[in-house]
Amino acid sequence: MDQAEGILVGRIQGAFGIQGWLKITSYCRPKEQILKYTSWHLYLNNDSKVYRLDKGRPHGRGIVAHLSGVDTRSAAEVLRHARIWVPEACLPELPAGEYYWYQLAGLDVVTVAGQKLGKVMSLMETGAHDVLVVRDKSGNGEILIPYVRGKVVKGVDLDLQRMVVAWEVNFD
Repeated sequence: MDQAEGILVGRIQGAFGIQGWLKITSYCRPKEQILKYTSWHLYLNNDSKVYRLDKGRPHGRGIVAHLSGVDTRSAAEVLRHARIWVPEACLPELPAGEYYWYQLAGLDVVTVAGQKLGKVMSLMETGAHDVLVVRDKSGNGEILIPYVRGKVVKGVDLDLQRMVVAWEVNFD
């Protein structure tokens, strides 16, 4: 699988125990969602290999998992820092009006008045709500916009690659 066909869902932090278990950082929400994908495409140092997830569970603030064929601590350590990708087709379908973060990255952001603000570069979690990180139209700065559907984010059109927001920015 080419990385362009997949979605980054996590990263291997390192070995956990002596039987090949791995400490995982999950980028999924909820974090346990990563355990629903049974085929993991691991990318490390320009190499890739597909592994089957045997078992996994939450552990503290993270996840621990065991992959088929990774049965020793040494084998697990080799996978440290590998990025975990899954095919986009494996993601659950979302209800209308909900989006995965990767779908929002790259969208043009315009105000309800039609003023172009820039492009969504990423999103970040905060305690209250997610925040859009928008590269301003000059390309030199960032605009942080709360991702609050209805109140701030008025519309998302993936076909037009555009998001409409109720947001004013002072460029002075």
